[in-house]
Amino acid sequence: MEFDVINILYYCAVILLSTKVLGMFTRKIGLPQVVGMILAGLLIGPSLLGQICPEKFQGLIHPSKTEMDVLNSFSQIGVVFILFSSGLETDFRELKKSGIAATAIALAGVLVPVLLGTVGSLFFMGGLSAALVPAKLMNALFVGCILSATSVGITVETMRELGKLNTKVGTTILSAAIIDDVLGVIALSIITGLDGQGSVLTTLLKALGFFAFTVGTGFLLRLLFKRLVRLYPHKRRTSIFAIAMCFFFAYCGEKFFGIAAITGAYMAGLMLSGLDDTSFVDRKVVVSGYMIFTPIFFAYIGISADFSSFSLSGLLFALVFVVLGIVGKILGCGAVSRAFGYSANDSVTIGCGMIARGEVALAVYATGQSLICYEDGVLTGIDPLVATICLIVISSILCPVFLKLLFKKHSGGELSQKGPKVRISSEAIENVHSELNAEKDS
Repeated sequence: MEFDVINILYYCAVILLSTKVLGMFTRKIGLPQVVGMILAGLLIGPSLLGQICPEKFQGLIHPSKTEMDVLNSFSQIGVVFILFSSGLETDFRELKKSGIAATAIALAGVLVPVLLGTVGSLFFMGGLSAALVPAKLMNALFVGCILSATSVGITVETMRELGKLNTKVGTTILSAAIIDDVLGVIALSIITGLDGQGSVLTTLLKALGFFAFTVGTGFLLRLLFKRLVRLYPHKRRTSIFAIAMCFFFAYCGEKFFGIAAITGAYMAGLMLSGLDDTSFVDRKVVVSGYMIFTPIFFAYIGISADFSSFSLSGLLFALVFVVLGIVGKILGCGAVSRAFGYSANDSVTIGCGMIARGEVALAVYATGQSLICYEDGVLTGIDPLVATICLIVISSILCPVFLKLLFKKHSGGELSQKGPKVRISSEAIENVHSELNAEKDS
């Protein structure tokens, strides 16, 4: 099939409609919309149904290789928008509140899952001896990096519903999740840099150079942005400036430092966070991304998936992957929380609050996909796409369930992150509510 720009318009129409419909459906049943968007890609493309009955159905869209390259380009812009928005939404004030404890918890929440994911993957590649094969070791480290990501959106909504978002535990989870994402993206950038056969020292020096460049340049651009905001508050030109900065940082990271483009996008957002017009810019970025590019990114993952070589061992790996991803967060974050003086229940709660995965895990997968190794067209490592989707679905269900059970068990927990611990019974709370309602009626 030859490339035809008219086909791209048709593909975009089908992708946008299907991702929206299935995204709304999955949200209705309590799952993240990203799950529905990926399912849309699986259903409209040839990757799933096309494997079941290829003679009768090739998918609603069946792009040629060149057309897939165009869709891939759109999807890469989508993932850059996702990470840029994440950087803009990073709240430094929340980071300061939990400080060293949140940083240590986040570090454990990255290192433990990366270690478990790497070791677990090696067993599926022939045992620990597979670590002696550089390509397979890179594949295993890549799998570990996917497990490091945390999506705190579901956790935040659950804690807000329970009235626990502003407690010490809630603030710690939120702060640790923010730092966790930063560390996870850095880890992925280092691993993708090593894939270019560079030494660890060279890769670390490049990473340091990149962060020095983004902080130095970003500080100057931040000052310029503040001046633009003073002159033209809530104008589209400030948003255009911010998005241009995002693309520039993403380009420089990949082109000159060998750092993943999404890291550059995240750093651009980070350097513009916390300013007067940041929320305005973030809304524009969300609209720009989620109207076109971001749905294409999630759908592209499903469209490009290859299940032709999927086997029972692949399903077993997906189950192990999910278990390691959940256990790694609970053990790593929970153990460090206990070391910082949190109670046993609060430590487990913090660990469970970190298990949810979402779009960041998919962004890590999409960025590191080149690390998956093949020999003569045959997969020799592990493609963790199915496992990543399973992790997102299962962790998104378990996270709110675990949190509700733990908070219910410890219903007399802290009401504020400051001051002494105060236990209040549910009857006392109901009495207060009754008194307030009586005052309102009077």
